[in-house]
Amino acid sequence: MVLDRRVNDPTVRIAESIPTHLSELCGIVKPPTRAMAVPLLTKKIIKKRVKKFKRPHSDRYHRVGESWRRPKGIDSRVRRKFKGVTLMPNIGYGSDKKTCHYLPNGFKKFVVHNVKEVELLMMHNRTYCAEIAHNVSTRKRKEIVERAAQLDVVVSNGQGRLRSQEDE
Repeated sequence: MVLDRRVNDPTVRIAESIPTHLSELCGIVKPPTRAMAVPLLTKKIIKKRVKKFKRPHSDRYHRVGESWRRPKGIDSRVRRKFKGVTLMPNIGYGSDKKTCHYLPNGFKKFVVHNVKEVELLMMHNRTYCAEIAHNVSTRKRKEIVERAAQLDVVVSNGQGRLRSQEDE
């Protein structure tokens, strides 16, 4: 609850609004802020292919869905890999093993349903980030986000279904 009092204090609000380089010149000390966990991954994440492979003739016929099916016809231009036709998926489109399954924020995703599962990430907070499952209630979401902040675990969808209330 100490944090709530500091936020309401006007001197703290003024100190936080001043840019760092100016606050050092003026001798204003900013209140310490707790840093979030920094991901261990330093390698740049490159996805070889982002677009999905579409099923041949899915644009021509409504009955043929877009999800990929391997063409097996004897005359299929796609199966025979003619120039200018739909590309077929193969092993060469795979992402780098070291960056595979990483999110753009540099963490791997770990789906969490309750507070106890957040505590599993305590020792792995620089590799994994918690993602709250879609069927978790708002009350439990608040508990999960609070516990994750205590354990310094990043929550990728921590703002979901949580509405901030302003007291006026």
